[in-house]
Amino acid sequence: MRKCKMLGAVILAFCLIVTSVCLVPQTALAKEITSVKQVKKLAKKQVKGAKVVKVDMDHENGKLVYDVELRKGKKEYNLTYRASDSKLVTYEWEIEPWHISNGSGNIISEGKARKLAKKQVKNASITSIARKNSDGIDIYKVKMKTSKKKYELKLHARTGKVLEYEWKLVTKKDKNKGYIGEEKAKAIALDKVGSGTVIKVEFDKDDGVPVYDVEIVKGGLEYEVKIHAKTGEILKFEMESIYD
Repeated sequence: MRKCKMLGAVILAFCLIVTSVCLVPQTALAKEITSVKQVKKLAKKQVKGAKVVKVDMDHENGKLVYDVELRKGKKEYNLTYRASDSKLVTYEWEIEPWHISNGSGNIISEGKARKLAKKQVKNASITSIARKNSDGIDIYKVKMKTSKKKYELKLHARTGKVLEYEWKLVTKKDKNKGYIGEEKAKAIALDKVGSGTVIKVEFDKDDGVPVYDVEIVKGGLEYEVKIHAKTGEILKFEMESIYD
């Protein structure tokens, strides 16, 4: 009787090992996005009740990603999923422009705009805030960050309502690539402009060339400076009125 029980235990253990070996590869493969249908399902689960209107495949930092555009009510959503592990790396929504009016109320203070932004993103630090006019609408553009994400919010400067909301996962920079870094890029851009408030620093690749895109607000002007990420050379310098 004891031998029968021991034999049964051995058989059960063997079956569990075989089952786990068979299931592990399937579980790993299940995390990878291999079809548009799969990414649509993920996006609709993320934004319940939304309609998928467009799916694009792209490469970001050498990795395959899926960009998904959705609509729900007055909002348009844009989500980016990494194909290798189905990770959501960018989440963004905005109220469609035709639903927004500038209104006639007073401009809220920068201090109030800061409080409203921090209410939207808990435990995040504000890296920049600037008031500008976008398509006839007075807004506060707020940049924030946590240890894992970077955020960008656009608040209606008269009502305080959030008009756009975006976060991106913070990616670890490869220090061996010889890039000058965001702080150096900011310094180069500020030196070119003279002074001002940096509202954006973003690493990108322009036709394969690694660059830092820096946006600065000074007075009534907004400056865009594109800097070579390795040499520090200024590749592009433009300015426009914040009221354009």
